[in-house]
Amino acid sequence: MKVIEYINRRNGTLVSFEILPPLKGKSIQSIYDTLDPLMEFKPPFINVTYHRAEYMYKRNSQGLFEKVVIRKRPGTVGICAAIVNRYKADAVPHIVCGGFTKEETEDAMIDLAFLGINNLLIVRGDPEKSEATFQPEPGGHQHAIDLVKQAVSMNKGVFLQEDLTDVMPTDFCIGVAGYPEKHYEAPNMQSDLQHLKEKVDAGGEYIITQMFFDNRKFFEFVRLCREAGITVPIIPGLKPITSRKQMNTLPRLFHVDIPHEFAAELERAKSDVEAKQIGIAWCIQQCKELVKSGVPLLHFYTMSHPGPVKEVVSHVF
Repeated sequence: MKVIEYINRRNGTLVSFEILPPLKGKSIQSIYDTLDPLMEFKPPFINVTYHRAEYMYKRNSQGLFEKVVIRKRPGTVGICAAIVNRYKADAVPHIVCGGFTKEETEDAMIDLAFLGINNLLIVRGDPEKSEATFQPEPGGHQHAIDLVKQAVSMNKGVFLQEDLTDVMPTDFCIGVAGYPEKHYEAPNMQSDLQHLKEKVDAGGEYIITQMFFDNRKFFEFVRLCREAGITVPIIPGLKPITSRKQMNTLPRLFHVDIPHEFAAELERAKSDVEAKQIGIAWCIQQCKELVKSGVPLLHFYTMSHPGPVKEVVSHVF
């Protein structure tokens, strides 16, 4: 079933989880170890992230350096198929611009359609670690909206090869990303909202937000979206902080703020065990307030650590 159908048919607030593919060479058992403890909450769908390829230079037999492509976390399509088979829940793969040509993206989406996977979360993705700004793959997409338009075209039976006959359109439900504290590259919130509205107008059917730790910023984001004419469901993305270190790493990596009162509590923690309990308690209160406000769904970034997320959800539902 499509994500938007789950949202429209819901009775109360739903819950979903997002997982990381295992590193190359690792077993899919790591996926099961993450999800098995969480399936008691009956998530209607599971998101599977995708990380663009990285590049490194290796010396060849002639003594020259060659640029080599390395995909550290491959297997998203296979993981989605395994999730559907094992848990009978829908899988939502992330489709990214970075590292793919339009043809490679089309082929990946065709494979997903063959598997009966009809949900996508479309994001631009991060720049390479060596790049100051995002650079698309030659023959790839620069912006997420371009990727949305490609998926919408496939839903209309329009593929890159124009002379195809008797084509079968795909039937993807498309989600897009939103940023309650604005995307770090946007000059201001108004500009960011305009880009978000363009993605929705192009075919995005719902929005999942970046993680946040201050509900006031989420509620303000929703208000601004509605004022801008964005009417699709907005799903809050959440993560419990589980160590003192994350108080500094998460803002740097994800460009989010830690509220002063929350940061003060974490700073007073005498150990990571204590910080973890503070982070879980904070997330529980966030969730309870969000549920009370009537959000359609709570989306949790597990980062392959189900324990804290399970504790949060157990206290909320």
